[in-house]
Amino acid sequence: MSETEKSFSHINPHTNQPAMVDVSDKQITKRTATAQSIVILGEEIMQHLQGEDIQTKKGPVFQTAIIAGTMAAKKTSDLIPLCHPLALESCKLTIDINHEQEVVINCTATITSKTGVEMEALTGASVAALTIYDMCKAFSHHIIIKETRLIEKTGGKSDFFAKLS
Repeated sequence: MSETEKSFSHINPHTNQPAMVDVSDKQITKRTATAQSIVILGEEIMQHLQGEDIQTKKGPVFQTAIIAGTMAAKKTSDLIPLCHPLALESCKLTIDINHEQEVVINCTATITSKTGVEMEALTGASVAALTIYDMCKAFSHHIIIKETRLIEKTGGKSDFFAKLS
């Protein structure tokens, strides 16, 4: 394979076996990543929206999802086998309702390190979405976790900015 061809970073090229990426020679930089999950709850559940949250017998849905997403982001290396364990410096989640009545979860993770925090941001947004599903399923099972994706990352070798429609 030529140097211009991309390869999977978590495969040892000599053994063709899974391996954690060696970051020992990388530079320490401030790295930030933002991921987004979108959840469609439907009218049956959205009618329970009071102010900026949905109250259930289990408690406030969005507030609980923010806590769950933050906890998950901190535990990413326990969930994704080849992720480096990271001491996050910041993890912020926001939950808003967009003009299409969808729940938009944004998770931004920040660290000064040799490796990025994309997986932490994606994990935080994903678990927040799953928490919303869990807390709202008593109202309806017609809940759709529409998408989870990386919105942007900065720091490290290259930056990334998703094209938003």
